[in-house]
Amino acid sequence: MDAKTYATITEACARLAGRLSDDVLGTVREHYAAGEWYLAGSALLGNLAYQGVGITREEQGLIRSFLDEDDIPDLLDVPVVAEEPPLAYRFRPTGPVDAPSPYRADSLLTTHAAREGAQGLHRAWRDPLDGAPDGAAWLYVLRVAEDTDELKTFSGLTAVLWTDLSEKWPIEVVAEATALTPYQAAALAAAQAVWNA
Repeated sequence: MDAKTYATITEACARLAGRLSDDVLGTVREHYAAGEWYLAGSALLGNLAYQGVGITREEQGLIRSFLDEDDIPDLLDVPVVAEEPPLAYRFRPTGPVDAPSPYRADSLLTTHAAREGAQGLHRAWRDPLDGAPDGAAWLYVLRVAEDTDELKTFSGLTAVLWTDLSEKWPIEVVAEATALTPYQAAALAAAQAVWNA
């Protein structure tokens, strides 16, 4: 797979954050990062259709550009919407009183972020609105250098978070000079800095 196609996959996944469930999108990102194109495409298309997640014509074109021809009929089963749906979450810098403590995750992710050469780690509390695919949780945004493989970095950090702390809090990996999606921009705007290089 060439670099342009891989970048398109990365962009498509970023656009679907907050619209597909965290588990499904995480699986899709991990499969693409591992080079499991068929598994990733099947998980993406099957769950877009099953969860009733609408995509715009532009997003349909992006996704079509990296699918095998055999997958196009499944893509056409995914509902098309005139514009990207509004955010299904509200973000804030602190969680409620009964929120789980994020400090062990802060420390763990900071250590790994520094090893990855990241530029900053931020954390926000995510509250679901009506129709959100997931519940309330801490969400991390990791800023990385422009040439960083966002999918592999995501895969590594989520694996560490799960194996070390048994947490599945969502993580967005954002490369410098990459346009933020509305979901990523809202999370980053509300987030507090955990660590900066």
